[in-house]
Amino acid sequence: MFDNLLKLVQENAGDAIINNQAIPNEKNNDAIQATAGGIMDQLKGLAANGGTENIMKLFQGGTAGNEGVISNMSSNIAGDLMSKFGIDKGQAGNIVQSIIPVVMNQLVSKTNNPNDSSFDIQGIIGSLTGGQASKGGGGIFNTLKGLFSK
Repeated sequence: MFDNLLKLVQENAGDAIINNQAIPNEKNNDAIQATAGGIMDQLKGLAANGGTENIMKLFQGGTAGNEGVISNMSSNIAGDLMSKFGIDKGQAGNIVQSIIPVVMNQLVSKTNNPNDSSFDIQGIIGSLTGGQASKGGGGIFNTLKGLFSK
């Protein structure tokens, strides 16, 4: 899942990272990796902290109605970018506001699109739970799977 997520961030990094003078060109790939890693870490954190309900909502309806999840994700990733790249809060905020909602909407859209195999709910849940959903812990997985098989 991470490789496909990284690809989504790369596709949307244009003005936010690549053409951003606050991020030196030699650090563009590092900033893209940090952003994708931050998204993955935040989703894993939601799953680990009983936030499966939030994950289910996110994959049902995208970022609409999930502003709290996206805001928390953006805030944590902005903090990470500030510490890793020495950029100020405003610059980091602009980066995450340009990338996170777009990437998350695309992630949800691709997951829900039966004609797009780049993301599937089983792979996402497996990645977020360390494979627990595929080891007979099917409660969450079966619930999520039911959301997309309608």
